[in-house]
Amino acid sequence: MGYRIAVVGATGNVGTEMLAILSESDLDIEIVHALASRKSKGRIVSFGDDDLKCEDLDMFDFTTVDIALMSAGGDVSKKWSPKIAAAGAIVIDNSSTWRMDPDVPLIVPEVNADEVMNFKKGIIANPNCSTIQMVVALKPLHDRATIKRVVVSTYQSVSGGGKKNMDELWLQTKGIYSNDHFQPINFTKQIAFNVIPHIDVFMDGGDTKEEWKMKAETKKILDPKIKVTATCVRVPTFVGHAESLNIEFENEISADEARALLRESPGLMVVDRADNDDPAYVTPVECVGEYATFVSRIREDSTQDNTLNLWCVSDNLRKGAALNSVQIAELLANRKLPRNAQSK
Repeated sequence: MGYRIAVVGATGNVGTEMLAILSESDLDIEIVHALASRKSKGRIVSFGDDDLKCEDLDMFDFTTVDIALMSAGGDVSKKWSPKIAAAGAIVIDNSSTWRMDPDVPLIVPEVNADEVMNFKKGIIANPNCSTIQMVVALKPLHDRATIKRVVVSTYQSVSGGGKKNMDELWLQTKGIYSNDHFQPINFTKQIAFNVIPHIDVFMDGGDTKEEWKMKAETKKILDPKIKVTATCVRVPTFVGHAESLNIEFENEISADEARALLRESPGLMVVDRADNDDPAYVTPVECVGEYATFVSRIREDSTQDNTLNLWCVSDNLRKGAALNSVQIAELLANRKLPRNAQSK
């Protein structure tokens, strides 16, 4: 018999992607439950060619499922993830609530799959969207030449902040064309035709929490010795995050060697041709709906020894959230995760 899975937050951007990717996955699935808040009870969501009726999170019996994919925000996860784990299901959580807990593995399957079964609390954390695509690109390079330091600037789409941010970009853009003034609501500045170097709250020292996440999560997932400095920027695109990476290594590695290595690495697709007549690189628009993390503009930094620059793009709702969560579930299945022992 297959696994019984609950998707918590099934009506949100990431929740709907989780359902779509689950329907496409090779997981042996017996049943999928779509869960949401009471106000969304009965709402219909898609699971492949099938329709699912949303069930009330507050009334659901988690002893009837083996895996719960959580994408309902940090407050919901803080309240519900321990309860779900106590009911015998393994929680794969997409919020930031549990990521830095030492008893909760923080997993990117292409990077640290062997850590997936170390769920001492019954919870596995999904990293930040920007961290995921970055460490997928860094892992093979680190294994080859040992990374010392990463300088990353992000260009993050508004969907990283949820549907309300996507709606605000749409309304602001329409308002500018129709000469209607639209005061920012969810952003600190106008987002339409603008960029905002401010994602999440400011912390001591001047970094935003988003920038701190990239540093702390990279160390936990990949190597605590790697130094990371980040500047995270919200840009007026709906889906797809891009990153400019400057990577310093302990050992020599050429752009050609890095290009060949990345082409052979899991989860990555290299699209890189520096030709003015026929250039090849990937932008956020082109990555939407794709599973891969795309790498382009691979080149040597002439100002610093053993240093490369590259451009990294990924669909933040897919690999940055939903796909990575489903891949974690697949890892558990491949390691023969037993069905919920508390099932009645």
